[in-house]
Amino acid sequence: MKHLLFCLVFSLAYPQPSATSYEKIQQTNNQLDALLDRSLVAELPLNNIGPSVMSGRVVDLDVNPNATHEFYVAYASGGLWYTDNNGTSFTPVMDNSSTQNIGDIAVHWPTHTLYVGTGENNASRSSYAGTGILKSTDKGTSWIHIGLEAAHHIGKIEINPSNPDEVVVGVTGPLYSNSNERGIYKTTNGGQTWEQKLNLPDPTGIIELSVVPENYKIQYAAAWEKDRKAWDFKSSGTNSGIYKSTDAGNSWYLISTSESGFLQGKGVGRIGLAAFDANTLYAIVDNQERRPRSDALQAKLNKYDFEGISLEAFMAIDNKLLETFLSNNGFPKGYTANRIREEVRNGKLKPSDLALFLYNANDDLFDTPVVGPEVYRSDDGGQTWSKTHSGFLDDIYYSYGYYFGMVHVSPSDKNHIYIYGVPILSSKDGGKSFKTLDAANLHADHHALWINPKNPKHLVNGNDGGVNISYDGGQNWIKANQPTVGQFYTVYADEQEPYHVYGGLQDNGVWEAVHTAKESVRWHQSGHNPWTAIMGGDGMQIQVDSRNANIVYTGYQFGNYFRIDRDADKRKYIQPKHKLGEAPFRFNWQTPILLSAHNNDIIYLGSNKLHRSLNQGDDWKAISDDLTKGAKKGNVPYGTLTSIDESRDTFGTLVVGSDDGLIHLTQNSGTTWRCISNNLPQDLWVSRVQFSKHAPDRIYATLNGYRWDDFNPYVYVSNDLGVSWTDISSNLPRSPVNVIREDATNKNLLYVGTDNGLFVSIDGGKNWHIFNKNLPRVAVHDLFIQEKANHLLVGTHGRSIYMLELDAVQQLPKVYYKKFAVMAPKIQNYNKRWGNKTRVWYDAFTPSFHWTFFSQEPSEGVWTLVCDKGVVVFEQAISLHKGLQQLPYNLTIDNTVIKQFNRKHKTDLKPAGDGNVYMPKGTYTFFWNDEEYTKLVLE
Repeated sequence: MKHLLFCLVFSLAYPQPSATSYEKIQQTNNQLDALLDRSLVAELPLNNIGPSVMSGRVVDLDVNPNATHEFYVAYASGGLWYTDNNGTSFTPVMDNSSTQNIGDIAVHWPTHTLYVGTGENNASRSSYAGTGILKSTDKGTSWIHIGLEAAHHIGKIEINPSNPDEVVVGVTGPLYSNSNERGIYKTTNGGQTWEQKLNLPDPTGIIELSVVPENYKIQYAAAWEKDRKAWDFKSSGTNSGIYKSTDAGNSWYLISTSESGFLQGKGVGRIGLAAFDANTLYAIVDNQERRPRSDALQAKLNKYDFEGISLEAFMAIDNKLLETFLSNNGFPKGYTANRIREEVRNGKLKPSDLALFLYNANDDLFDTPVVGPEVYRSDDGGQTWSKTHSGFLDDIYYSYGYYFGMVHVSPSDKNHIYIYGVPILSSKDGGKSFKTLDAANLHADHHALWINPKNPKHLVNGNDGGVNISYDGGQNWIKANQPTVGQFYTVYADEQEPYHVYGGLQDNGVWEAVHTAKESVRWHQSGHNPWTAIMGGDGMQIQVDSRNANIVYTGYQFGNYFRIDRDADKRKYIQPKHKLGEAPFRFNWQTPILLSAHNNDIIYLGSNKLHRSLNQGDDWKAISDDLTKGAKKGNVPYGTLTSIDESRDTFGTLVVGSDDGLIHLTQNSGTTWRCISNNLPQDLWVSRVQFSKHAPDRIYATLNGYRWDDFNPYVYVSNDLGVSWTDISSNLPRSPVNVIREDATNKNLLYVGTDNGLFVSIDGGKNWHIFNKNLPRVAVHDLFIQEKANHLLVGTHGRSIYMLELDAVQQLPKVYYKKFAVMAPKIQNYNKRWGNKTRVWYDAFTPSFHWTFFSQEPSEGVWTLVCDKGVVVFEQAISLHKGLQQLPYNLTIDNTVIKQFNRKHKTDLKPAGDGNVYMPKGTYTFFWNDEEYTKLVLE
């Protein structure tokens, strides 16, 4: 254990990570144009391969009340999308902005003025910060940044219906750091200037605003005290409460006083508000106080009964009751009620060990006995409040009410309200009783609802699974999930031919499909979507047996992993388990798992220790002690492993990283470990450790400051197994780094995914180039290289999965110093169907081909294609961007040379059904400005 102690002591010399100032963030945003100008891959397109079927987290939506087929949908990290056909199709309208992260939107429909509050208002583990307020007056074609850069996260925006330049904004503020920028801001000139109208004590911000219909002067605001750290989340506090303004947001005063009847104390969490008129107002509050416990144990025991129980009370538990508890909760065989009583009596066990044995962070999300949501109503403009219901509202928030917190009132009936959390509920008696509106095609975890003021039965709902629409008050729903906005944590590919792609998503489980699957609505007709769900929950990492692709290892949050035999439709739970009386293992939200490349029967899985199974997860052995700085007091598992890799060269040479900044190496399968992170910045989340495929002593490491609001990039390489490290972040913009991958063919070619995009270096990290074509500024959580196909798979947290063919990028080191280059194309297979239709009304079948060019600087020129008889079959003048780019070409012959071509080749080519003449089999020479470069072969 000396090596662990050395890590701990040494790290004390380093300061705690500090939050990045908004001035530096703004500076980075201003540098993006220069970064794009210098990039050699900015114009190289990536292909989005989906999926769309499960969609992603919606945070807000806004519907045109006078044309309800037209609306905008804001996805938490997937940008803003627009539909004018009632959700049949959507168009992204924020792809050219500096962020895709949204907290709230507001639309002034008469003028089509849009305000977007960037930075998600939820406080989840992947709620990303924004860059302030964006504004558009042309339906999102162009955007201007209008301030509040330091806000990080925007809670709510309210526009004066009579004046689109008058706007009130609730600022939630940074998620992980301190700030004086929280509170309420107002502009009266469309965002040219802002004034802070309500300043709240840090870390309290504004999560909600509600304006009285037809009276913009009367407004209500919900203040929310929260403090999130990587190891602890306090989602409530005494500063949470409700404020009121009667002068259009210019001044505010607290109305949820102790005399008002509203909930008081440290347990006041997130609050949602809904004003029906100047008198009637609803509030839903997340009450984080613990439910009162009965002095007498209930007829059925649960693990919480053993927390803090006295020895006398434990010994008084009925034996049969204790036996039932042990049996129902999977305690090891041999641990009978009598044995446990005896070991408690002689001090070998404590009663609390029974609770610890069952500790599971995922269970705590659902089982922690907090009061949960409570609905309050005021009929005097917020002066007094009364709770609308008598009992608990169970199975709505569970323990994580910070993720929800909205109430809505029907515009035509003040007693008809909607609330939601995991389910969506409706009450027609003012909140006294509720009924569910859930349906088989309605995803759980709801965040937005629009009620048609002209037809209250018309509802549009946003949830973790996209958009649903109802026309009968929620009795039936239709889905509107065309956008590819999946929030992927992980991406993986197997070794089948063609290979299959796998990915784990936020609240949408694990899905897979063959990589050639096309995004299409065809499955609505066939009933078979090409993507298949293989796991629920928050989908996590995936490993597939290279010998049998039916054997898949995957799971959901906090290390709940399974071995799945897809062919036999069987699964086995394989999470390692601590022994009774021992401290429970700590598992990260995204627990790392790895199949050994040397033997796929061997699995590694990380808790706070590294576990190894030699038999596919049936049995486990810890091959390390605690490889973190230890447990930290809080309600979020911390001091956990986050990344594992094994050397391809040597079995048992392993490197692991932790969420508290440590990296350890073993070269003997865990017999001894060496801390190798002493010379790196401390306390940062180790997002990735990776052995080189080309040099056995080379290790890459990326550190991530997201959970400190530290947005600096941290990318390092060691060429001596961690003895020393070199910073290779170079010109990467300020954005936390999630992943690094080394190219399989070139040791100097590196790919990095950050919270704001994808980058490549062709010189080992000395310079980085940003990808931009078809890929907006979205968080890239994971990268995977399918070596046989030579594809890079990009798992984004907001825009699903992208695929990049690596051939062109791999040529960059050979051509970047040239003024012009064209990549040699693959042999094309001629098809006599080109240009013809299978049905009269169908589009013609055409070849899919493109040239890939490189230009050292923007330039112009003429490319020509010449057949083996010297006929110029095609010629085109084009302008080139800097770097790599693609030019589609449909393999046709210019109509003006058809006669010449036929005469030279003694053939009789004729136009196809679409009027084009397609090239026959043969070899064609490519020229650029009359200089020969390459050949195109059709077989």
